[in-house]
Amino acid sequence: MLGALTLASSCVRADEFNMPVGVTEISRAVYDLHMLIFYICCGIGAVVFAAMFYSMYRHRKSLGYEPAGFREHAGIEILWTVAPLLILVGIAVPATSTLIKMYDTGGEDLTIEVRGYQWKWEYKYLDDDLQNTLSFFSNLSTPREEIENRKAKNEFYLLEVDNPVVIPINRKVRFLVTSNDVIHSFWVPDFSIKRDAIPGMLNELWTIVEEPGIYRGQCTELCGKDHGFMPIVVEAVSETEYDAWYAQRVEEYAEYQKMASKTFSEDELMQLGGATYDKFCTSCHQPDGRGLPPVFPALAGGAITTGGRDEHIRQVYEGVAGTTMTAFGQQLNAAELAAVVHYERHSWGNHTGDVTQPVDVLEWLAAQE
Repeated sequence: MLGALTLASSCVRADEFNMPVGVTEISRAVYDLHMLIFYICCGIGAVVFAAMFYSMYRHRKSLGYEPAGFREHAGIEILWTVAPLLILVGIAVPATSTLIKMYDTGGEDLTIEVRGYQWKWEYKYLDDDLQNTLSFFSNLSTPREEIENRKAKNEFYLLEVDNPVVIPINRKVRFLVTSNDVIHSFWVPDFSIKRDAIPGMLNELWTIVEEPGIYRGQCTELCGKDHGFMPIVVEAVSETEYDAWYAQRVEEYAEYQKMASKTFSEDELMQLGGATYDKFCTSCHQPDGRGLPPVFPALAGGAITTGGRDEHIRQVYEGVAGTTMTAFGQQLNAAELAAVVHYERHSWGNHTGDVTQPVDVLEWLAAQE
């Protein structure tokens, strides 16, 4: 019994073997519930093993004991029925209380829609009428050199993004979690929040972060080839910093939306298209456009990238049903779509001679209606 308790105590003290306490009221409640159940399990184990070892030692055959002849004992039957019932009730009361708090999403100060894609996250900041006021994608920013073992991996390998979701401390933030393609799962361990992102459904969760900081999570639902490449980074800042950040990002978002009306030079198209390709396409089609046939076809000299431009735009915009080619129509604006199509048609030895502008994408879209 003493050995079992010593082992349990050492496990509790070893933080690397335990779940994190977290930085929110809910995370602390979850941790306390976890520890309560852990101690109950340790107590049950200690009592059961103590009784077992005592019985084996005190009633061993070498002392002349013979097995008892009875088949049942009413008192023992009642005891091992009532005792587990009381234990379960003792666990259920605090567990239910914690679950009620976890699902209390009302009274929020900020609502953010979280939408999973293969393999990235989109965040939409919603107003009181749940209309989109700001949205952006959050992509893995770990360099390809680290992923391909050509460079030493840093501390946050596969846990860093280009655009973290920013929230204010001391405000209740509600997340509406869904998916655009397959089932993903949104998980931030320091907040003790996790919900599945399911196409066609909205799941809710909330948090109030009390301390500024950067908190990291991951998709925890196996969602395809790059499942391990869609981390979650939440940056909690002071309310003043958040308000300033939000105002700036809204202005940038408005300018981003205006890109569709701009006419770009060929150099600008190649620069924007290269950046868009690196961010959204390299994991499948490779930086040099060779792809990974037959699943991910080569774009260098490919039929699509050297053929008709409208079909090229269609495949990038709509994706290819039944394959891993994602539809990028909802992920990229007209300028980015035009630029990445132009880039693919003029890279890796492809020289189609045409120039793709945002207006060409808009005209193609109009022709589909």
